[in-house]
Amino acid sequence: MQVNILSKNLIKPSLPTPQHLKNYKLSFFDQVADVIHLPLVLFYPHCRNNSKNEELEESLSRILTHLYPLAGRFAEDESSILCLDQGVTYIKATVNCKLDDFLQQANKDLDLALSFWPQGTMDVDETNLFVTPLMVVQVTTFECGGLALAISHAHPAMDGSTTFKIIYEWAKVCKFGTPSKEINFMNFNLGTLFPYKDLTTILEPPVDEGKRTNSKLIARKFVFEEDAILRLREKFDSTTGEDLSFKPSRVEMITTLLWRSLIRSTGSTSHLKRSVMSFPLNLRGKVATFPEIANSFGNLIIDIPIKFEHDDATKMESLHHIVKLIKESVQVIISKCVKATPDEIVSLVIDLYNDSYAGLEWGGDNEVVNFTCASLCRFPIQKTDFGWGIPRLMLFGSRHSQVFWLYDTECETGIVVQMELEEKYMDKLACDQDIMDFAKF
Repeated sequence: MQVNILSKNLIKPSLPTPQHLKNYKLSFFDQVADVIHLPLVLFYPHCRNNSKNEELEESLSRILTHLYPLAGRFAEDESSILCLDQGVTYIKATVNCKLDDFLQQANKDLDLALSFWPQGTMDVDETNLFVTPLMVVQVTTFECGGLALAISHAHPAMDGSTTFKIIYEWAKVCKFGTPSKEINFMNFNLGTLFPYKDLTTILEPPVDEGKRTNSKLIARKFVFEEDAILRLREKFDSTTGEDLSFKPSRVEMITTLLWRSLIRSTGSTSHLKRSVMSFPLNLRGKVATFPEIANSFGNLIIDIPIKFEHDDATKMESLHHIVKLIKESVQVIISKCVKATPDEIVSLVIDLYNDSYAGLEWGGDNEVVNFTCASLCRFPIQKTDFGWGIPRLMLFGSRHSQVFWLYDTECETGIVVQMELEEKYMDKLACDQDIMDFAKF
């Protein structure tokens, strides 16, 4: 399979950005976001429309009039985006295979999707992020007429929630031909609510990455179908031990099962490694004191650290213990944010970071294994229809950290888990009895 780049150009807003909007202030949350590009690729079937690229470019130009920071570039001091309508990179490509053939292979080897990531975004880091366009789009056409639509965004500009919202709204603009002046679905207020700060005075220095293992990460997909989720709930209901005062959600049950299996994979029963599972919490819609952030552009995520200690080893086998740990850890943070001021929320983020990610006890110990669990269930991204139907396949991945994404199956009754792990953990996970009992892969 070979991808051939045909062209690369810049898509600019259809209307010029007004003078008073040409300097977009980044927020504290943008400031602490990982310095990487995050890609997403959607695979669409062939349709009779032969002008898909033209429609994508034209609708992207219209939507950029509203999303003016996306067409800008980071300022040299990295505290703002200069919105001078420089444009979003748009790449056209072809691939010498049919979509159905690719999908059949990709279900077994997710790394095949890496060929469709936007060119030049996989190796973006601190050395080149701030001279790279904030958003890069690559449209690759298959021999059959199907296409792969890949979008990669600079994480210090926006989080996944913002990206999904943008793609979903872009699709509607493309499908229905919405005029530029009628596009208005985001607020640009986070830089005012959570202004940039001097991090050197409030955050502990990051852990020396040289102390960390830079092992190759591999990707794999696990599917929990509706009947498996029902059986998993029966397993939770029949588990003895700690009583639960709540009914775990589908996401909580599957996350519990996966994390327990991952903890098992880190060592023997007598010597399990400590583990931190980061649970990204989207604050939109969760802070009563300023509801206007519900549709805010940018980053607005708190990484909640959920910790497994050595002395929890005997409790680790209890599903109730783990799901309770996850639930309570998340609820504590939510309860602190509901009526908090912006300064109180920033202080909370700083304390969590210094305690769990920068400190030597957790952040600087090679014996601590880190995972991130991100739930995308109920997001509308899988219903993204540019006028050619919904995508046949959706894949994520930056291969920068150990992470698992949860999202709904096409029928919305099951959950797909896409995982990126070190090979030694992935091999053990695939052989774990719980995973074999409930997941298809």
